[in-house]
Amino acid sequence: MPEAGYYCSKKTDDICEDVCGETSRAALSMSRLRCALRGFDLKAFLLLFMGVPVLVFIIYLHGQKISYFLRPIWESPPKPFHTIPHYYHPNVSMERLCRLHGWGMRDTPRRVFDAVLFSNELDMLEIRWHELSPYVSEFVLLESNSTFTGLWKPFVFAGNRNRFKFVESRLTYGTIGGRFVTGENPFVEESYQRVSLDRLIRIAGIEDDDLLIMSDVDEIPSGHTIDLLRWCDEIPEKLHLQLRNYLYSFEFYLDDKSWRASVHRYQAGKTRYAHFRQTDDLFADSGWHCSFCFRRISQFVFKMKAYSHVDRVRFAYYLNPSRIQDVICRGADLFDMLPEEHTFQEIIAKLGPIPSLYSAVHLPSYILQSVDRHRYLLPGNCKRESG
Repeated sequence: MPEAGYYCSKKTDDICEDVCGETSRAALSMSRLRCALRGFDLKAFLLLFMGVPVLVFIIYLHGQKISYFLRPIWESPPKPFHTIPHYYHPNVSMERLCRLHGWGMRDTPRRVFDAVLFSNELDMLEIRWHELSPYVSEFVLLESNSTFTGLWKPFVFAGNRNRFKFVESRLTYGTIGGRFVTGENPFVEESYQRVSLDRLIRIAGIEDDDLLIMSDVDEIPSGHTIDLLRWCDEIPEKLHLQLRNYLYSFEFYLDDKSWRASVHRYQAGKTRYAHFRQTDDLFADSGWHCSFCFRRISQFVFKMKAYSHVDRVRFAYYLNPSRIQDVICRGADLFDMLPEEHTFQEIIAKLGPIPSLYSAVHLPSYILQSVDRHRYLLPGNCKRESG
């Protein structure tokens, strides 16, 4: 109670700073609450209470997109390649072509070894080997019963070997058991399999100065590129191949930035099978990279769960067959990701689905020779079998 004769004239908003803090018991509780909330913005409180959970949910859904869009800020672009111009026409002699590149010509062509790790890409392998068959001395294929993510798989090539009788006399085929380590980084298993392929290449009988093609099954060098490199002298010891980058089929041309495929003049004890950047030299317009180019929806699902970037499958509905079919026909991204570029200009230029092409010119010839089986790879044929 206030002292006798003492009159309190302060507003209740100021009660916490005044002797009136000892006002009537009836107002004491309310006064304390007002003191505690004095100066607190209720709108700000509601915004904070509702905004933070919403922000967390948005980051959960689209954090990867945000990260990729801001990539130019947190990651510098890689060192540019030294691109070597590529000259070719079927009516120009090999000697002339070698001279145009500043190289001499050999009396006899080098032997060529084509080495791949195989998962389940039977159609791509068939197209690849038909494209390269006239120029390759030995095909080397290693197959595991484990995906890079540690999932069991059958030996698909072994069960379809009759389909590849046209290279049987030049084939070194090997299998390797998976390690099936739970929770391991997929790139560890991938590296393990590539080291094993390195050993199989030596078993195949490769020798110094033979040409060795290092690339995934769906990274297909053009036949005339390999023919040029086996006939020309003084070519670089290591040479990355610039490939035209396609997605889902040859209807959706992405860009010409596929570079991981490479050709090496083999040197015993020095050359190692790898799928990363090994030189600054890049040979222009040297073939095709057709990523996720499958006949069946089930193959899309399998690869999305099996390859090294399985972390991109952030939600189970990404594997829904009807969604995958819709994404294919729109030329959109299976993982709902933004373009993997290093400048805002390039990111913005590639936003949205890939425009369709209507040309089937300058593709691997076997696709057109066997069009009844490979029509799904041509423009205008986006519908896939269920599997």
